[in-house]
Amino acid sequence: MLKREIWDKLKDWKESKHHPLVIKGLRQTGKTYIVKKFGEQFYENVIYIDLRANIKVHQAFQGDFDVDRMVMSISSVLTSVRFIAGKTLIIFDEIQDCPNARSSLKYWDMDGRYDVIATGSFLGVKGFREPYVRGIPVGYEQQLTMSPLSFNEFLINAGMDDNVINYVKKQFDEHSTIDNTIHESIRSLYLQYLIVGGMPEAVTTFFDTHDINAVREVQNNILGSIRDDFGRYKDSNGNDKVNEVLKLRAEACLDSIPAQLSKEYKKFKYSLVNAKGHSQDKADGLQYLKDVGLVVCTYNTREMSFPLEGTKIPTEFKVFYADIGLLVSQLGEDVPFKILSGDISAYKGAIAENMIASAFVINGVDLYYYHAPSGSPEIDFLYEQDGEVYMVECKSTNNRATSMKYVISKPEKYGKHPAIKISDTNVGKG
Repeated sequence: MLKREIWDKLKDWKESKHHPLVIKGLRQTGKTYIVKKFGEQFYENVIYIDLRANIKVHQAFQGDFDVDRMVMSISSVLTSVRFIAGKTLIIFDEIQDCPNARSSLKYWDMDGRYDVIATGSFLGVKGFREPYVRGIPVGYEQQLTMSPLSFNEFLINAGMDDNVINYVKKQFDEHSTIDNTIHESIRSLYLQYLIVGGMPEAVTTFFDTHDINAVREVQNNILGSIRDDFGRYKDSNGNDKVNEVLKLRAEACLDSIPAQLSKEYKKFKYSLVNAKGHSQDKADGLQYLKDVGLVVCTYNTREMSFPLEGTKIPTEFKVFYADIGLLVSQLGEDVPFKILSGDISAYKGAIAENMIASAFVINGVDLYYYHAPSGSPEIDFLYEQDGEVYMVECKSTNNRATSMKYVISKPEKYGKHPAIKISDTNVGKG
């Protein structure tokens, strides 16, 4: 079992006064697996209900939301389950396929006899599926998002000692050089992570085999499985439906990302999306990719001032994969060899930039960037912390951060901002 940071959050949820928990996130990030393991360890009794596979159980949520009635209806379909008050965890898996089950969470919460965790991979998707006619229980549920493994989780599962990880974090906080032996060890794992990424099946395959071809096969299967679900939903009668137009637009947007990231200026252009329709039509496909958690966007800003959201240019943005391994799996077959050799400069630095974008997003940080109308300067990333705007320049080698140096030299024009340069070198302070 991979060690995941969400495990501690689940324990905190159980040990505190809580509402039903809804865990969202991209498909195949391990939501179902981790919740089942959590139930096995911390509950005497677990009732697992797959709302995608078991259509009959949907009828339990079609009448009123009286808990005793729902228990009776569920147990009439799933004859082996037992509802034991105060000792039972109910898991509603793929809850997006049964909107009424999501609406019922309020009443399980008010009843209080059973703990409930719901998981779903398409809960953020808007605009085409059957609406929540009976409402989403605002104030009666808690939410967590499960992402691919972070680099920190990758280190932990690679067997890196906690003391070493804490030492490295301390050196980062103090802007102090890391012991060279430790630095080279972590750098080697970092290069591996760029190829493998954080999808649990890919990570497990890598640690079991160290076979890059096997990892890439897993990644392609994961992407294929996710793509198969594009545009898929269930109607109010529980029938499978596919919005074919949306599916085609989402696929075309996804297929265009490697070409978009190979440009010097990586602004996403709908003209590079091979699908019929105007930009706004194609935007539906991109929005879908964002909603399911497969991609993340960073937005250009008019200026580097707090709050960044107020200076965002909604029509000018870059698009990155949420998982760096999935991006690399879509690049040339020679890219893993180049990365392991220490060369991550392919696609004009897109690999390094995508890694940073996904790392920030996994940690819940909203990202922006600055690209002047003239084209220079360009700051790769901007983010907010403690009321300040931080600049981040990302270099695939140890090149000079020219744009950052220029901005720092013009405080009267751009303001004063803390600056971070991320490159293939040890920690230090300039």
